[in-house]
Amino acid sequence: MTNLFSILFAPVFVILLHYFEFNLVVTFYLFVAVIFFIYMHYKKETLRDMLMPTIYLIALSIAYYYSSFSVVKFVPVTLSIIFFALFVDATLTKKHMIWGFTKQFYKKKLTEAEEAFVKNGDGYWAWVTLINTLIQIFVIYYGDDLLWAFYTSIGWYILFFVSLLAQIIYGKLYAVKMYYR
Repeated sequence: MTNLFSILFAPVFVILLHYFEFNLVVTFYLFVAVIFFIYMHYKKETLRDMLMPTIYLIALSIAYYYSSFSVVKFVPVTLSIIFFALFVDATLTKKHMIWGFTKQFYKKKLTEAEEAFVKNGDGYWAWVTLINTLIQIFVIYYGDDLLWAFYTSIGWYILFFVSLLAQIIYGKLYAVKMYYR
C-alpha cells in the first residue's frame, strides 16, 4: 500500500492541479494522508513504517500553509535523503541492511562468497540513493512538473532496477569470484 501511494503521489497531484485549485488538491492529499496514517497506526506498524506517512503529513501541512507546490516537490527528495542516510549508517556501522532485505525476499541459500558480497552492498546502495537524491533535486529546479511527476513516480524505480541489475551482474561475473580467493 505504501508503494502504491508513493507511485501515484506525483502524477495524480500534477493531474489534479490541472482541474482544481492548489489548496483543494493539498486538502484532498492531506485527507488521504491522515487516513493512511490512521490505517498504518491501526495495523500497529513499526516506527520505521510510520515514517513515510508522517513525512507526507508534515510536508503536505507545510505546503497547505504556505500554498507552495515546491514544498510538495520536496517530499520524495526528503524520503530519498532518509534512505541515503540509512544506507550510509548501515555502511559505517556494518548493519548489513541489504543482507537483511536479501534474506527476507530471496529464500535460496547463498554461498559464503555470495553472502560476503551482499553484506558489502550497503555502500553501493548509498551511492545509488545519493545519485537518486541529486537527480530529484535537479528535476525540481531544472525540470518541468511533468518530468518531476514521471521521475518521482516511475523514473527512480527504473534507476533502482538498473542499479540492482548492475549489482547482480557484477556480483555473478566478478565479485563473488573475488571473495573465493
